[in-house]
Amino acid sequence: MREAKPHTAHYVDVQSSRAEEAVHERLRVTGMVTLTGFTSRTVVREFASRIMDITPHRDSDPDGLTTLRDTRRHIHLAGYGGFGNGELAPHTERSGVPEPPRLMLLVCGTPAHNGGDCLLTDGRAVYTDIAARHREAIVALGKERTAFFGGGDGHATQVFTEHPDGRVSVRLRLDGLARFSPIVQSYLPDLRSALTTYQIRLPLDAGQGYLIDNGRWLHARESFTGSRLCWRVLGEPRFRLLRGFAPASRSATKPAASGRVVVS
Repeated sequence: MREAKPHTAHYVDVQSSRAEEAVHERLRVTGMVTLTGFTSRTVVREFASRIMDITPHRDSDPDGLTTLRDTRRHIHLAGYGGFGNGELAPHTERSGVPEPPRLMLLVCGTPAHNGGDCLLTDGRAVYTDIAARHREAIVALGKERTAFFGGGDGHATQVFTEHPDGRVSVRLRLDGLARFSPIVQSYLPDLRSALTTYQIRLPLDAGQGYLIDNGRWLHARESFTGSRLCWRVLGEPRFRLLRGFAPASRSATKPAASGRVVVS
C-alpha cells in the first residue's frame, strides 16, 4: 500500500479555470482524480453537475448528494456501512443494480478525529496481476452469473466483465450482500490479496475529495472515531468516457521497490 498526497499527478483544484478539462483528461487516462477547493456542499453539487448527470438513489438527499456520517443507527444493517464508523471493504458503487453509475465523487466536509482514511484500488492493476499469475482465476472471475450482489432484488453478475471492444469493467462487494458461485470461491483469496497489494491510502482534509471511474476503481475506508462527514455523488459522465479499462501486460503494472504502483 502507498499513500497518495493531494498534490499528485491526479490532482485538480476545482476552482481553477481548466478544472473540467483536466478532470476529463485524467479520468480517460487513469480513471481517478484527487480534488480540492470544495468550500461548501453547494460547491460540491455545482462541480458534480458540470461533470456528470447526477443519479438519485435510495440513500441520496433531495439534491442528489448522499450525506455519509456515523448515524449510530445502521451498524448492523448490511448495505449501510457508509453510515457507520467501521472499516469498509473494497467495493464498487451500486454493484447490485443492472447498470451501476459510471462515476463516483466523494468529498470530505469534516475529517475524522482518528482514522477514516480512504483506500483506493485500481481494478486494472488487480486484473493484470491476477491474469499474470493465475490465468484460470481471471477466466473464473469473468464467467457470467458467478456472483450475486445485493438483497432479494439484487443482480446476478460477475467480478470482471469483458466488453466487445476488449475493455474490462470491475464490479464487486465483499460484505453480507455478496454471494459467489463455487466456481470462483477458491480464487477469492487471490482477489483479496491483489486488492490489498495495489491499495492507495488517501487521507482527506475538509474540502478535499476524489472522483473515480466506478467501473475501474474500487474504494474502501478505514474505521474512524469522531464526527467524520462526507458527501457522495453518483452519476453518468457528461463527456465521452470509455467503459472500464484496457488490460495491461504483465510488465506494465507491478509494485515498484518503493511500494508505489506503476501503471503505464
